[in-house]
Formats: sequence, structure tokens, C-alpha cells
Amino acid sequence: MSLFPIFLKLTARPCVVVGAGLIAESKIESLLLAEARVTVIAPEALPRVQEWAEAGELQWHRREYAPGDLAGAFLAVAATATPTVNRAVFTEANAADILCNAVDDPPFCDFYFPSVVRRGELQIAISTAGESPALAQRLRKEINAQLPLDTGDWLAELGRLRREVTAVEPIGEPRKLLLHELAQREVCGYDGCPSRMRARQHAQEQGFLSAEEIL
Repeated sequence: MSLFPIFLKLTARPCVVVGAGLIAESKIESLLLAEARVTVIAPEALPRVQEWAEAGELQWHRREYAPGDLAGAFLAVAATATPTVNRAVFTEANAADILCNAVDDPPFCDFYFPSVVRRGELQIAISTAGESPALAQRLRKEINAQLPLDTGDWLAELGRLRREVTAVEPIGEPRKLLLHELAQREVCGYDGCPSRMRARQHAQEQGFLSAEEIL
């Protein structure tokens, strides 16, 4: 089976999680980080899930799952400790063309939650297609240990610099080569940043900025 890797925008999209225990907690958190509109269905919930509900970050229906609970959902997660319930959730989702993940039950998944390394807007996602989540977690730890903690801040500055470049230089091979060059350099937030000076020098050489504008 070949999986299609994708980073999905879930902001304000309705997502239903059935379950609120250890299996579900990390899935709920990842959906909240993606700014999804989360509904949790479970008779009991871990303290963190209860706190999210009390803070209004999600809606919690304190009861067992019932057919029809996925109506209007964009995505569903079946994360209970009862396989028959998880598969019932998947069956309902499949019939309604709703993407569904039945945790730790690969045949009943339309997608898998990857192990993720995060630094600000940078995300490195690792998937083994459900073959070995333990391996994915080990690789995540190894990458996390090697990636500088300030990579997210650096990426934010690089993004600002990219927008400065694209605002003055038209689409073409020179712009593409410059952006790749700048991604190899340190970027900082002040105007005298070496990468910013390099970008402005390039713009002047190409005739996009005057000598006065580069100062």
C-alpha cells in the first residue's frame, strides 16, 4: 500500500474523537494544535481532556458513542480501548465518506498519525504506514535530538526574508536560486543581517532596487 503524504489544514473543521483516555489524549491534542473544531464523545475523560472542555477548547459529550455521532464531521478518530466500538466508528465514517483513524488498528484507518518533530512552523512527520509506530517514535527522538531548538525562530526569519525577496523579484530561475542560497545561510531579524544584505545586493544587481533602497 502506498500512502500519500500530506499536511492538512483543519482550522475550524469539525473533527470527532470517540474516546478520551490515554489512547485518545495525544490525538485530541494534535487536532487542537491544528485548530480543528473538536468534539469528544466518551463517558469519562482524563484530566487534561476535561480541562480543555472546561476552557471551551473542545466540546465533550459525556456518554458512550452512538450511531449518528459523526454526522457533519470532516474527520473522525476512534480511540477507545474497545475494538468493536472503534470498528463501529470506522464503519459509520466509511459509509459517510469521512476520513477515519481507528487507533492501533491499521486495517481500519484511512490515515495514520505520524510521529512529529516540531520547531515552530517546521514539522517533520514520520510514518511507517502502521507497520511499527515504535520505530517511528525512535526516529522522531533521534531527529529531535539533532535539530537545534531555535530552528523555528530561524524559519520565521527566513520566511520574512523570502517575502522581502518575492516582493521585488519576479518569478524565475534567478529568484529560485537565490532563495535556495539564502536557505543555507543564517538569517537574523535586523536589517544588517548578512542574508538580508545578500538578498538586497542581488536585487540591486538585477536592477530591482536602486543604490538608495539597498541602504
